Amino acid sequence: MNSRHLFLMGGSPPFGHKFGRRFTELACGADGKIAILYLERKGWEVYMNKYTSALIPNGARNFCYLPLSPDPAESFLQELMSCSGIIIGGGETENYRRFIVDSETGECIRRMYMNGIPVAGFSAGALIIPEHCIIPPIDTPKRQHLFLKGIGLISDCAISVHLTKWNERENLKAAAGKVNAATGYGIDDDAGIYFHNENFADNEGSIHIYKNEI
Repeated sequence: MNSRHLFLMGGSPPFGHKFGRRFTELACGADGKIAILYLERKGWEVYMNKYTSALIPNGARNFCYLPLSPDPAESFLQELMSCSGIIIGGGETENYRRFIVDSETGECIRRMYMNGIPVAGFSAGALIIPEHCIIPPIDTPKRQHLFLKGIGLISDCAISVHLTKWNERENLKAAAGKVNAATGYGIDDDAGIYFHNENFADNEGSIHIYKNEI
């Protein structure tokens, strides 16, 4: 089985220096092609520089910008599958989940991840990656705490982003209990966690780990 690499980032891009270098190396540097999955909106082209700014100094040259939709075209899926690294952007978490988890895009991501393609998620992108996609009230239009199906790249954990900014400590503890997860990971803005073969391996910036008494 291939070695698997997952980066969960707690806020907006860019990567920190350490994770920017590591992600680029895993995505094969100048020889690779990195997919950036995003929700299309006005000014998206300018915002893409935030994702690439920590990767280009480490040798990344080729980027593939893929706007998400609930029914991806075959050309979209073929382009995604040709990439050697995947970044899932931030924004409206429920739409990211709807466009990825419940479409062929999510299945492609799962297959690519299992084949050793590194995957990174920023904010909303991080929330949809685990088995349980837990969206806090502050991040939903109706201010509901949502417990939904995620992509499923990692299990037995609850993930919270913008932890300090959104004051999510108690929500994280409650969420870990509700989904019966052994660990809750709270990730601050400008911080991230790296999982190697689904095991916590490293962090950059401020994170908070909560062990659930199961």
